[in-house]
Amino acid sequence: MKLTRRDASGIIAKPPHDKLGLLIYGADAMRVAIKRQEYLRALLGAGAEEEMRLTRIPAGDLRREPALLMDAIKAVGFFPGPRAAFVEGANELVAKTIVDTLSDWQPGDAQIIVTAGDLKKTSKLLKAFEAHRDAYALGLFDDPPDRAEIERLLTEAGLQAEGPVMGALEDLARALAPGDFRQTLEKLSLYKLSDPQTPLGLDDISACAPASVEAAVDDILNIVAEKRATAIGPMMRRLQSQGVNAVTLSIQAMRHFRALHRAACNPGAPIYGFRDRDRMMRQSRDWGTHKLEAALGMLTDTDLQLRSAGQTAPALAIIERTFIRLAMFGAS
Repeated sequence: MKLTRRDASGIIAKPPHDKLGLLIYGADAMRVAIKRQEYLRALLGAGAEEEMRLTRIPAGDLRREPALLMDAIKAVGFFPGPRAAFVEGANELVAKTIVDTLSDWQPGDAQIIVTAGDLKKTSKLLKAFEAHRDAYALGLFDDPPDRAEIERLLTEAGLQAEGPVMGALEDLARALAPGDFRQTLEKLSLYKLSDPQTPLGLDDISACAPASVEAAVDDILNIVAEKRATAIGPMMRRLQSQGVNAVTLSIQAMRHFRALHRAACNPGAPIYGFRDRDRMMRQSRDWGTHKLEAALGMLTDTDLQLRSAGQTAPALAIIERTFIRLAMFGAS
């Protein structure tokens, strides 16, 4: 069964104990690892490894000894409670072994948890989990945590947030990698340890948030937001030489202009997760709400074009053209 993002939140938080298991896959290894940890913690509870209710099987070991997974799901432990067999870093070389084990799984066997990289739609492993009525497949992509996920993470950290503070956290989640965002919440939890009942304030986030995202990408976005069209080409050559891809630039540009738009809609609210917040506040005031809404529309169209299967034009040329259009539009 293929999980949507909305369904996944409930499954991860409260895993059903009568299901076969879960495949978690995606290009971001940190994001996959975090979701796997959350699922296993919710499924097995504390002390699972010490009580031998969790068996870890690296994909390389499974390739050499295909019987490892079957033995793990059929084994009867000494301690009561749910059991799981976790296959880490699966790929098509071990897909047949895992698929064969799925077909032999019976209620009462240990759950099978599998993590993998960015799988193609034609992957045998992915097809098997999506087609099985008692299994789940969860793909993790570049989307930042949504509001519901942020609220869940806050609850786990023993934190409270409301109003503008939640908006600031959403901005921060878009600007940071998932692991960095979780570390920021952990830092906030320690920061508020002496006063956990008081909701977070904007000053708390300012004190704990990382000061910057990737500097080179920030530079091109500041050039665009400050309408310096003639400087875009040379900076794009520099980014290309550093291996920055067009989709990354598109995602970061959306984050940047969304933050500017949020600030324009809420005058006086600070911007978090960026190198120079004062500079971004000036950009937000200079563009204004209406122009920023139009800019976000242009960026959305470009993002869809970059992700289109029929796209033939060079991706970096597309994003560079959009950046130049944005700068000229802002200056008009």
